[in-house]
Amino acid sequence: MSQFLAFTIIGLIAGSAYAVAASGLVLTYATSNVFNIAHGSVGMFMAFVYWELAVDRGFPPLLALVLVVGVLAPLFGLLIERFMMRKLTDAPVAVALVVTVALLVALIGAAQALWPPAGRKVDPYFNGSGLQVGDYFITAQQLITFAVAVAVAAALFVLLNRTRTGTAMRAVVDNRELLALHGARPNRLSGLSWAIGCSLAALAGVLLVPTLQLDYLNLTLLVIAAYAAAMVGRLKNLPRTFIGALVLGLLTSYAQWGVAYIPASVDQTLGGLVQGTRIALPTIFLLAVMLMLPQDKLRVGRVAGTKMPALPSWSRTLAWGGVFLAGVFVLTGVLSDADNSRFGQALCISLIMLSLVLLVGYGGDVSLCQMSFVGVGGLVVGGKLLPFVDAGITVWSIAMAFVATALLGVLVAVPALRLRGLYLGLATLAVASALDSMLFQTKFGFGAGGGSLTLERGSLLGIDLTGERAMAMSVAVAFVLMGFLVLGVRRSRYGRILLAARDSEAACATLGYNTRAVRVAVFAISAGLAGVAGVFYTGMRVSISTADFMFFQSLPLLLFAVVGGVTTVTGVLIGGLAYGLMPVLLDQVPALAGVIYVLLLLAVLGLGGNPNGVAQLLFGWGNRLRAALPRQVALARIEKGEVVGAS
Repeated sequence: MSQFLAFTIIGLIAGSAYAVAASGLVLTYATSNVFNIAHGSVGMFMAFVYWELAVDRGFPPLLALVLVVGVLAPLFGLLIERFMMRKLTDAPVAVALVVTVALLVALIGAAQALWPPAGRKVDPYFNGSGLQVGDYFITAQQLITFAVAVAVAAALFVLLNRTRTGTAMRAVVDNRELLALHGARPNRLSGLSWAIGCSLAALAGVLLVPTLQLDYLNLTLLVIAAYAAAMVGRLKNLPRTFIGALVLGLLTSYAQWGVAYIPASVDQTLGGLVQGTRIALPTIFLLAVMLMLPQDKLRVGRVAGTKMPALPSWSRTLAWGGVFLAGVFVLTGVLSDADNSRFGQALCISLIMLSLVLLVGYGGDVSLCQMSFVGVGGLVVGGKLLPFVDAGITVWSIAMAFVATALLGVLVAVPALRLRGLYLGLATLAVASALDSMLFQTKFGFGAGGGSLTLERGSLLGIDLTGERAMAMSVAVAFVLMGFLVLGVRRSRYGRILLAARDSEAACATLGYNTRAVRVAVFAISAGLAGVAGVFYTGMRVSISTADFMFFQSLPLLLFAVVGGVTTVTGVLIGGLAYGLMPVLLDQVPALAGVIYVLLLLAVLGLGGNPNGVAQLLFGWGNRLRAALPRQVALARIEKGEVVGAS
């Protein structure tokens, strides 16, 4: 009984921290229609600021808390609302997700630049004080966390449902112009909601930092539990969100208690699956909540149609493919083995992004689990996942990687058919997080608790791939072939249906097309291509590990793909090379670390979330240049004729 009480208290305290973070998510979404993926990174960054003030600079802890939660975090919220979030209220979900992902990446990069990795510690409030309940001692920090969560939930409920300001804040998302006609100030109300939301993110970060300590990713990604709690309340209902957070906290605590009674030999026999399931419980809870939500009905114009770049002819595609291969051949001939390895790995990122062209660029769906499919492909070629596939890059292993990941894509797509937009993105994020714990960190993946895998490259179709140049060239050939396949899909009847379904699924259904089959197929093909990319990614790196496929890795992948241009092969080539070569640049010039992430954020804002990205700008410049050349030639001829006539 005493153990039950102890784990109940632990669960309630954990749920309280989730509730504080989830409340900020609900507030910002309910008042702006923007789901802030970067909510956790805001809390992480402000936790580092708190450490800087309270520990490094010696400010009194209470004063540091007031400055961070009451001054700095609200100011930050006002800034991002003014320059980022205000324009996203009516934007497509994919655009809003990409912008907030850019903010997340920028904040993590800024934190790493300002506070390089080092052992930092934050002591709990009133350390050593607390309350004895039976055999369990409740610390003062835990009591404060629970009390703050209750106070935040009550205060927000009163604000949004019992005050004129709260009612106006909820009305901002519906019609800013109409609200302004009634005398309200929509911009101020929107800014207020983001200021409060960032304050709550900072408060959650400060409350959690004594337990998690100052870790860039742990503080950022713990907010997944907050996602789950927020979804219980459908991102609108604060009481349900608070209850969902407490339920999730209790579930995780009781699961930890129950796992303690399972013999270690059983977990070892299962390859660490028991512990993996316990760790993945918040994401399983999130996925379950996603699937239990009422199904969206078909809507005309579900996603605003994007003006796609012109589709090149087959002859032009073949010509540019040949130019690309020739350029890579020449470049790899002058690079050293080390540089060829770096260049090949960057090309692998572009290869992975090709799978997003089908799903995101053509299909209009959002996937945040693409790197998980890449990891599955790596396990297949490494001989770990399928007993009938030996380690090595062969035609057989490539084919089996495609089949295995395509089937996994179907398993993800079928339950996700009832989800759209934001819900689909969060569901795929939950799948990726679950695969981290239940596959990659078990004996079926890289080993219980995580590990690594080393691959002997061997030869492919009689071509020796042991050299770095040969492997990089094989990646380039694979990129061209997969690029042809992606463009072939767009040219096909299926591709035309896919593009039409993206613009209006209801219209396609009215015409008799099976849009569900179209969505399942695009998930399967996209996952299969990611699996094939995983084969070459593993071969290029030689050694891969659990950390390479953490679900967090899928976020910057989508971000750079959109910046480059996720609707074109050229765009993902640009995005992949930029993402893959960025660490090389940072190694050469470490001082650029914070600057690059800020520039990336500005690039996303400048492009306005346009999925055609940088590639569209290049296409536009090229078209204008081709249009200008004949005119310049004509002028030169006229001028020459005049000179001849004059003589």
